[in-house]
Amino acid sequence: MSITKVGLALAGTLVLMTTNANAAIVCNEEGDCWRVKERYEYKPEFRLHVYEDDWRWPDAEGHRYRWREGRGRGYWRNGVWIEF
Repeated sequence: MSITKVGLALAGTLVLMTTNANAAIVCNEEGDCWRVKERYEYKPEFRLHVYEDDWRWPDAEGHRYRWREGRGRGYWRNGVWIEF
């Protein structure tokens, strides 16, 4: 394998590692949670919680979470996706 091919392979691996490191789970106060591929800076007034990608919701009684589909840059509020 040539040096160029090795360099490209290493660069591709580095990109994959960087992409995975940025993934996260975001939840709102209503219990809607979704995955994001990039970590956005959410305004405090959005009242969102950002967790590591391996976060799992607690099994404790009283915690009501549900998965939603993230749709890019935005967040869920009152059952509606709001883009920013």
